[in-house]
Amino acid sequence: MVKPALRAQIAIGETTVTYLPDGEGWLNPAAFFPSSVPDGWATHSEFLDERGWFPVSIGSFLVRAGGRVVLVDLGLGAVDFAIPGVASFKAGAMLESLAGEGLTPADVDTVVYTHLHHDHVGWTSDVAPAPGFPEGCEVAGLTFRAARHLVSEAEWRHWERRGAFPGPDAKAVQEPLGGVIGFVTDGEEIAPGVRILSTPGHTPGHSSLVVTDPAGADDRRLIVLGDIMHCQVQVTQDHWTCVFDDDPEQGLRTRARLLKELEDGNTILAGGHFAGHVFGRVVPPALRRAWAGGPAAVGAGLTVVQ
Repeated sequence: MVKPALRAQIAIGETTVTYLPDGEGWLNPAAFFPSSVPDGWATHSEFLDERGWFPVSIGSFLVRAGGRVVLVDLGLGAVDFAIPGVASFKAGAMLESLAGEGLTPADVDTVVYTHLHHDHVGWTSDVAPAPGFPEGCEVAGLTFRAARHLVSEAEWRHWERRGAFPGPDAKAVQEPLGGVIGFVTDGEEIAPGVRILSTPGHTPGHSSLVVTDPAGADDRRLIVLGDIMHCQVQVTQDHWTCVFDDDPEQGLRTRARLLKELEDGNTILAGGHFAGHVFGRVVPPALRRAWAGGPAAVGAGLTVVQ
């Protein structure tokens, strides 16, 4: 069956985008994608374990562009917990994955959040924001202290003074960020060739990122999805909505619009929760749209650690 993704890297011109694993989750489709059951997984059984649950990868994308070092999302942190009947999560490998690229937290100059759900903010501080924040646990500070931390203002305002799961814990995430958070807008360039793309629905201020070659030598683009899709099965089953979607109808519209754009053959997807391969393409429909992942699909410049 398909497993959570390993480290992988792709080059867009001189810019590299690297998936850094932090951990994994296993989700009950009936709880997470209610509209997918009972029959939606019949032709996608390779994604299901013996319980009928599907895996999600959890990590960060490291973008190195023009001398800049950017992390997109911060995984779960060092956690191991389950929500009975719904999901299980285990993570904690982010800093080790970063060290494998020859980097320390001090080398990161920018952290940008696609959104502020718990599985995207885990390494914000030295305390992982798992459910049931440890009693008496004190937060010493930010993990990436030299970095600017960016998110859309709509996303920040949505969660402000709301620390309940699955949002950002008030003590481990919101308080440490309170004095340093910066706001980004649709189309804003945060590093050479790296721009914000507003993609609301999953959360009110959800953003994706578009990565292009600032030199213009490579005409491909890469889109870091965030949580527009949690599983590549949604490329074909784009009507599936997630139980944590803030505005499911807006999420459907955002996904439909982006999927249509992605059929251009020149765009690479980076799906941070995709199992197996996080990088791939959307194949235009002959009979129906399809997902193609891995080196054969994206062409030159992709390396995967097995």
